[in-house]
Amino acid sequence: MTTDHFFATTAKGVEEVLAAELTRLGIENVSIESGGVRFGGGMPAAYKANLWLRTASRVLMPLAEFPCETPEQLYQGVRSVSWPRYLTTEMTLAVDCTLRDCAMTHSGFVALKTKDAIVDTMRDRFGGRPSVDTRDPDLRVNVRLFRNRCFLSLDCSGTPLDRRGYRLDKHEAPLKENLAAALVEMTGWDGSVPFVDPMCGTGTIAIEAAMKALRIPPGLLRTKFGFQRWPGYDRTLWTTLAKEARQGILPALPAPVVASDISHSAIAMAHENAGRAGVGEAVTIGRGAVGELIPPPGPGVIVMNPPYGKRLGEEEALRPLYKEIGDVLKQRCKGYTAYIFTGNLELAKGVGLKAARRIVLFNGPIECRLLKYEMY
Repeated sequence: MTTDHFFATTAKGVEEVLAAELTRLGIENVSIESGGVRFGGGMPAAYKANLWLRTASRVLMPLAEFPCETPEQLYQGVRSVSWPRYLTTEMTLAVDCTLRDCAMTHSGFVALKTKDAIVDTMRDRFGGRPSVDTRDPDLRVNVRLFRNRCFLSLDCSGTPLDRRGYRLDKHEAPLKENLAAALVEMTGWDGSVPFVDPMCGTGTIAIEAAMKALRIPPGLLRTKFGFQRWPGYDRTLWTTLAKEARQGILPALPAPVVASDISHSAIAMAHENAGRAGVGEAVTIGRGAVGELIPPPGPGVIVMNPPYGKRLGEEEALRPLYKEIGDVLKQRCKGYTAYIFTGNLELAKGVGLKAARRIVLFNGPIECRLLKYEMY
């Protein structure tokens, strides 16, 4: 199974950060597009990307692109792909579908029509057909219809890359791991100065920071990837890449990573998550309100993701918290660069500091800002 180029998807606004990650990995022909980054290098690059990328959602292998306004065009376009290269009749199959600005508007129908075309191709050739397994398929096919063009890919990752495996308990509305990693990347923090998250919740941002500083690739935490079930999977190459990665992990953090939160249950979960991520000994996790914060001596980086009151009445109740955040930053965080990630700009004004930079990001469908403050 060979192709020379791939597409790594990510959250809106994170494309440049993802491109920089790929470039640092030594991967070639990196080009930014809306919603992700295209890159070259064949299957070795795809393996490396799945192992190392912190800010990607999935790594896709593009198969075909064609105009698509009718079910017939979709069916014929999908049939034009040489499916026996990627699939056997014994394997299981699933189709994921996303639509935007298209004549065809029902994603379930598009997925079904795609599946029919693949299955019919295999039946015509072999007299048998692969079966469908939507939960845990051997081959996950990705169909994206955008402005009446169809982009057909195979999903190399399988489970999305943000699901590292260290977070078992879904606490209320946590950040996805890859968005947390993107926040860390956007601060420019390199591990050489302290990193502090005084509103850490279940610890995701601090854990991602520690993994970056210790050079733990997020893919090492996972037990399986989509490409490992494809025909032609190169087990030797994967084992070599994973072994090299393990040998490069640092024994200790160059500078402290400190996390705290007011919630007992969140802190208990943060400890468990850090342990599963392999950074339990490295991250200092303690209980405390943001008003009690005393960070290590600066310079350093502070990142926090305070609540932003999605329901009516919550916003008013949160105003004192944002003012308190501003007071703590002014009084106790000299020499730090602070970042606040919020989906509520009205509340952010309560911090009472002038942001040196505002980066637009999306937490799922919510438009947010990463606000940067220089604490001289």
